[in-house]
Amino acid sequence: MVYIASWDEFVERSVQLFRSDPNSTRYNIKYRHCDGKLVLKVTDNRECLKFKTDQAQDAKKMEKLNNIFFALMARGPDVDISEVTGKEQADAQPTKKGRGRKQ
Repeated sequence: MVYIASWDEFVERSVQLFRSDPNSTRYNIKYRHCDGKLVLKVTDNRECLKFKTDQAQDAKKMEKLNNIFFALMARGPDVDISEVTGKEQADAQPTKKGRGRKQ
């Protein structure tokens, strides 16, 4: 098991691992409330990659990784993941204007 310190490297190597063997690659998300730690694990039974964090801001990164894996699993391992950025969700929500108190 390899703990990877850099998030970008973890995502890159995880996607490579999935593309090399999509049928046996899986990922696991584990949160330990008592420690406040989030552990992500991607494995294909030969190689195991892990990323550990205790930062709350990394939850958004985990959501982005979920979207990447959903796209890879649904559309196939040859899909272009640069289009999966999570901006679709932000664009879908309208901005609230004029809700404040007038002064």
